[in-house]
Amino acid sequence: MNQKSAPIYEALEHFRKKRVVPFDVPGHKRGRGNPELVELLGEKCVGLDVNSMKPLDNLGHPVSVIKEAEELTAEAFGASHAFFMVNGTTSAVQTMILSVCKAGDKIILPRNVHKSVINALVLCGGIPVYVEVKVNPKIGIALGVEVAEMRRVMEENPDAVAVFLNNPTYYGICSNLVEIARLAHERGMKVLVDEAHGTHLYFNDNLPISGIAAGGDLAAVSMHKSGGSLTQSSILLCGEGVDAEYVRQIINLTQTTSASYLLLSSLDISRRNLALRGEESFAKVSRMAEYARSEINAIGGYYAYGKELIDGDSVYDYDVTKLSIHTQGIGLTGIEVYDLLRDEYDIQIEFGDIGNVLAYISIGDRIQDIERLVGALEDIKRVYGKDTNDLYCGEFIQPEVVLSPNQAFYSEKKQVAIAETAGMICGELVMCYPPGIPILTPGERITEEIIEYIQYAREKGCSLQGTLDPNVEMLNIIE
Repeated sequence: MNQKSAPIYEALEHFRKKRVVPFDVPGHKRGRGNPELVELLGEKCVGLDVNSMKPLDNLGHPVSVIKEAEELTAEAFGASHAFFMVNGTTSAVQTMILSVCKAGDKIILPRNVHKSVINALVLCGGIPVYVEVKVNPKIGIALGVEVAEMRRVMEENPDAVAVFLNNPTYYGICSNLVEIARLAHERGMKVLVDEAHGTHLYFNDNLPISGIAAGGDLAAVSMHKSGGSLTQSSILLCGEGVDAEYVRQIINLTQTTSASYLLLSSLDISRRNLALRGEESFAKVSRMAEYARSEINAIGGYYAYGKELIDGDSVYDYDVTKLSIHTQGIGLTGIEVYDLLRDEYDIQIEFGDIGNVLAYISIGDRIQDIERLVGALEDIKRVYGKDTNDLYCGEFIQPEVVLSPNQAFYSEKKQVAIAETAGMICGELVMCYPPGIPILTPGERITEEIIEYIQYAREKGCSLQGTLDPNVEMLNIIE
């Protein structure tokens, strides 16, 4: 196929030149009804915010330009089929699970999954079977899934319908996807891969293997993160042997029928950009990240980790484009450094947690931006650095599952002060966002350690979300 083509973008350009009079939605009528919106976004942008129509195809049942754009995307990513998603990668992740998992079905997964996974299990009634992951004691993050541990869990749960894996994690950790996929397929289990942070893996051979290349059946890919498309736009990839038309039926259960052509065209243009220039672009991103890692480690106190973590098992590979930095060596939590960078240095990074920050480096970054970040981190150490004795080290806690997320979510609940909930069963999500990995999910038993972690995270300024109580002083407990 001609990867220089961008069918949706080209159709929109053709449509714009025709000056069609709109008697359809959206009601702003190319911006004429909302001049402030035009002032904010620009006449061309608002003018392309149009409804589905024959010349522009329909995302729910594509037959022309969207169909062609999805076929080009599948080819570019080495997949058998690709779906454009406009409800974010959350929707793509939920589609993967709803496509393979029904009420009562088991799915094997690590506990450090995104909240969208847990929410999908609430919707479908699937039963999570957690495979244990180790924690790096120095930096306090969950590592990848070890093959032997995954094999053990598969053997204990031969009736599981699928395994679900992150590739990579938010911090850049990759598991041995090829071997885990082989083990799963031998047992008739589907392999679902969350690649919210892995678009670039499809376009550079020096990066970890992608989910589809490793044998994954479905992979959810956030094009808007490292791929350059607009926020909320994503793709869902199918491997060989997946019934794509059934997957589309699942997508259409929840995805909007009013797909944004701004998002769709951004996916189309971004795919073209990656297909034509992705390899060289991500080689440059890798070089910038490695340079930043070297400069930050030279400051002292910080630890910008990389490929030295690889051990061939719990860290099978590492995504060097991830600039993950452990901050506690300068006496500050990640969230404190995150806040300082934004408030004092006008630098917005991706997230900060108890022990780490992540500076997301992608195709839009410049070396001068890297230099500014390094300089700010050096200054933060000099001005704000302090003793490390009072810092909490534990970062990842794997709670006991008592009820399925679906059972717990729909159970009767009551509000209890968080300090009094030890031993009780949680009835809601509790998480720091970003990254959106739950501290507690519905159906898990609360422990003193978890209470301590939540209170510490709140005290240090983490954005705690998911609870009925906006202040996270009370928890919904199953009666």
